[in-house]
Amino acid sequence: MAAEAEFESIPISITVNGVKHEAVVEPRTLLVYFLRENLGLTGTHVGCDTSQCGACTIHLNGRAVKSCTILAVQANGAAITTIEGLARDGSLHPVQEGFHEKHGLQCGYCTPGMIMTAANLLETNPNPSEEEICHALEGNLCRCTGYVNIVESVKWAAEKMGGKNAPR
Repeated sequence: MAAEAEFESIPISITVNGVKHEAVVEPRTLLVYFLRENLGLTGTHVGCDTSQCGACTIHLNGRAVKSCTILAVQANGAAITTIEGLARDGSLHPVQEGFHEKHGLQCGYCTPGMIMTAANLLETNPNPSEEEICHALEGNLCRCTGYVNIVESVKWAAEKMGGKNAPR
């Protein structure tokens, strides 16, 4: 009979959506589960548990990452933005608006990850071509749409944010 491994809990401090959180977690706790279960931020979805779908995408220190690939202890000291923290002062982020205006969602399950990935793209490339948008979204899967409206949503947001979406 094999003995169960015992894990010593580790204290962490993470700033999520501008609020500092201190907690004690098992070292094997994935960041996605910490966000959902410990902090109640359920907008970050668990889609595949294998890092394939992108539904769990968040911003970690300003970079889009899949939170199912990171342990909560690895995020100790980090600044995280989730879909819940993307809107500012009661106004939707332009990518969120774009998904609404251009009908970039159907069931909505992949939407938070798509939006977080697209927002990160527009921070680093305010005027992406359609090809660059598609490339950026490659790690995010949608089972409902043909991606056309998702890409149009990102283009709409880029234009609203000051990019022109001119063909390159």
